[in-house]
Amino acid sequence: MTIVDDHAAEVGIAAACRAVGVSRATWYRHRKEASQEDRKPRRRPPRRLSDAERARVLKVLCSDEFVDRSPRAVYAILLDRGEYLCSVRTMYRILRENRAVRERRPQRKHPEYSAPICCTRAPNELWTWDITKLAGPSRRLFNLYVILDVFSRFIAGWLLARCESAFLARQLIEQTIVTHDVNPRNLTIHADRGAPMRAKTTAQFMADLNIERSHSRPRVSNDNPFSESQFKTMKYCPQYPGSFGSFEEAKAWCGTFIEWYWPSPRPCTTVYVRLGSFANAI
Repeated sequence: MTIVDDHAAEVGIAAACRAVGVSRATWYRHRKEASQEDRKPRRRPPRRLSDAERARVLKVLCSDEFVDRSPRAVYAILLDRGEYLCSVRTMYRILRENRAVRERRPQRKHPEYSAPICCTRAPNELWTWDITKLAGPSRRLFNLYVILDVFSRFIAGWLLARCESAFLARQLIEQTIVTHDVNPRNLTIHADRGAPMRAKTTAQFMADLNIERSHSRPRVSNDNPFSESQFKTMKYCPQYPGSFGSFEEAKAWCGTFIEWYWPSPRPCTTVYVRLGSFANAI
């Protein structure tokens, strides 16, 4: 840097930096840091409280009477008594210098979630599933459940329903396992943290079959990329109508799209549920 300083006036800053092999930004930053080191220390304000006065203010603020009160409340109480120590801002400044200011309200501490890591070396070892909304008539929404095999990107099972339910999700997963003759003990199913994904019905079903569960981190949409990518491919294709006139029309279009998305002799599960209050869900 000294060479650049000596020859900058003769050949120019850019040429001197180029000859030495440093960038001009580095030279300017070094020059700025050097000027700051040579700067005189800031003059002490004449009205600044002395060390004894600051210690007295800190003692009053930390006393048993005022330890649970804010500096503004302490300031008002002392004024009512005819006593003035300093301004409210100075009280805060003294407390901050002594690390006596913090958030006193109870704060919820969110745990640190690690990114989910799943491994697959063959089909039907790792599935990911999600639910997306399809627009219907009169502002109605249909729910499309899709189970995707991560290794082959094959849609192993899908379901179109009028509601979002953990019971329907359980039926879809169960019949998809039966259709593809999958050993549940060797299967991992990944999903986000939606209500059907974390429901007790779904969790208990997977626990009974010894299926390993995997979930995305809270408020992180990138942890379920395969399902989200498949939904984007579906909704961004030129043939996607945007909204459907009826449930049957939406179901027929989804079947056509899935057949186009992965034409394969492998069977694809479509669940039909006729139990209890869910008889009209599909």
